[in-house]
Amino acid sequence: MPPRMPSLSDLVDLLHGWYPPATADGWDAVGLVHGEPGAGVGKVMFAVDPTIEVAREAAEWGADLLVVHHPLFLKPVHGFAATTPKGRTLATLAGAGCALLTAHTNADRAVGGVSEALATALGLTDLAPLTSSWDGPQDKLTVYVPVPDADRVRAALADAGAGRIGDYDQASFSTPGEGRFRPLEGAAPTIGSVGTPEVVEEVRVEVVLPRGWRAAVVAAMLAAHPYEEPAYDVVELADPGTAATGAGRIGTVAETTLRGFAETVATALPATAHGVRVAGDPDRAVRRVAVCGGAGDFLLDTVLRTDADVYLTSDLRHHPAAEFLEQGGPALVDVAHWAAEWTWLPVVRARVEEALGDTVETRVSTRCTDPWTFRN
Repeated sequence: MPPRMPSLSDLVDLLHGWYPPATADGWDAVGLVHGEPGAGVGKVMFAVDPTIEVAREAAEWGADLLVVHHPLFLKPVHGFAATTPKGRTLATLAGAGCALLTAHTNADRAVGGVSEALATALGLTDLAPLTSSWDGPQDKLTVYVPVPDADRVRAALADAGAGRIGDYDQASFSTPGEGRFRPLEGAAPTIGSVGTPEVVEEVRVEVVLPRGWRAAVVAAMLAAHPYEEPAYDVVELADPGTAATGAGRIGTVAETTLRGFAETVATALPATAHGVRVAGDPDRAVRRVAVCGGAGDFLLDTVLRTDADVYLTSDLRHHPAAEFLEQGGPALVDVAHWAAEWTWLPVVRARVEEALGDTVETRVSTRCTDPWTFRN
């Protein structure tokens, strides 16, 4: 019996497992754009941009799914008539029965994603993210507080730095219950009297905190807690396994010069009219290299704090680049946005082939969608 053809939902689950949509930037638009989840998928094509030329290529090849890096609809729309460029692209795909899926900033920072593929294509080893999605070792503090005092203790924990999760602070979880105790001789109980068992309505408050802040957070909790001997515990949380996830990559290359590294870049990346622009001493030694697929000027300050000899990215603007160099930072290499991100396409294609075997055919688009076509 021949192997079962995967469905579109199978492909979506596979790609979302590698590049979770929840990890995309808040302004981004990723995931399945068009397609019937139950439809079979026998051919998958990969491209950087969902242009009309790429859509026609996918349709002519008979693709059932086009996976792209850049979103077709990044901003909200009220319609997608074929009288507009984006509408024509979607109409071409829909008419050919080809679904469309976008993996953008969620693919940029992922393990096996865009920046990692770029770094690998350039021969970098010992890779690490420039900014990690993991906040480092974390603890969880649990404390039991009388109901009337719970808000004060929560506030003290938050002021000490506990309860920060991503773009949120003052995060905690509370569960009501009963606290039971009997003060012994020598105690100075806040509630009750020596020798008499007490039952108090309490709240179990749980917060996470950076492990390095443990002592300060515990001290703040003890200072705010009404009890002479509060009941609490601190648990070390396991590494979530996301330390290798984050923006950009930094790694090591065999020692060369800036000129030699630029030649390596020109050979490793697809040719474009943009070419490879370099700022720095051509004879500068290069051993440590930082990269970011796509527009990477948002990482310039981060790169300054590393030991990189050169930073390679795209779309660098005049003033940020000049100011970066004036601060004595690494050399700069600016490459075409499309070329840098194209390096991811063979990687994701290979992952799909490895996962699904001969149940699907795969193809990387042959179209160069870099907007710059020539230079004098």
